[in-house]
Amino acid sequence: MTDRKKALVTGGATGIGRSAVLALARAGFDIAINYGSSAKAAEEVAQEAQALGAATMTLQCDVSDDAAVRQMLATIDAAWGHLDTLVNNAGTTANWKVKDLESLQMDEWDRTFAVNVRGTFQVSRAAVPLLKKGTEPCIVNTASIVGMRPGPQPLPYSASKAAVISLTKMLAWNLGPDIRVNAVAPGWMEGDWMERMLGDKYDQLMGARAKATPLKRCVTADDVAEVMMNLIQGMRFVTGEVVVIDGGFTSST
Repeated sequence: MTDRKKALVTGGATGIGRSAVLALARAGFDIAINYGSSAKAAEEVAQEAQALGAATMTLQCDVSDDAAVRQMLATIDAAWGHLDTLVNNAGTTANWKVKDLESLQMDEWDRTFAVNVRGTFQVSRAAVPLLKKGTEPCIVNTASIVGMRPGPQPLPYSASKAAVISLTKMLAWNLGPDIRVNAVAPGWMEGDWMERMLGDKYDQLMGARAKATPLKRCVTADDVAEVMMNLIQGMRFVTGEVVVIDGGFTSST
């Protein structure tokens, strides 16, 4: 079908990216699924999206590599000629021991910023010509609640997400009125990411966080995708905003 909208989701193989791909497919979008190293997972979510009626393409690309990013967008241009939506979800983090600044390796700091901040900018910049040919085009960036308040996450991750929030606002200013740009800031989210962050304390700490949350549970990837879809399909006069998705935790503490 030629009238289907087109989307690119970076980091689309797992977690929030996977949920966003499937939500877009249900909404009638065809989706380009970018991944860094999770080729098998990318193919699996592509097949799930196809079962929902979407045309898909899977594109391996390190978003911190500008030449590779531009080639990825050239491939999308050749196939589809336009984009209506970009979801900048690709992200990484660093290892550290909580409150031990010396435990941070600076090459991991640099890699986190290269992917999370420079990657978000590079993909957005390369996508602008295609988005301008789309219908009511928009960008949604994945930030994090730790970009807005302290938490146990590694410093470079938190600082990079604060930068994504600033970048979102600056892109909204620079790309309006043609392209809307917003971000989502999930709180503590169920799944592999927080399991890696919290280790063997995952169940204990996530349970305590859920108990302290007005809606009495932690965020899921599907919760985040639902908010993304609201920003994509509606909220036409909203740009430069960051939507916190944490069940009310930050507003009650």
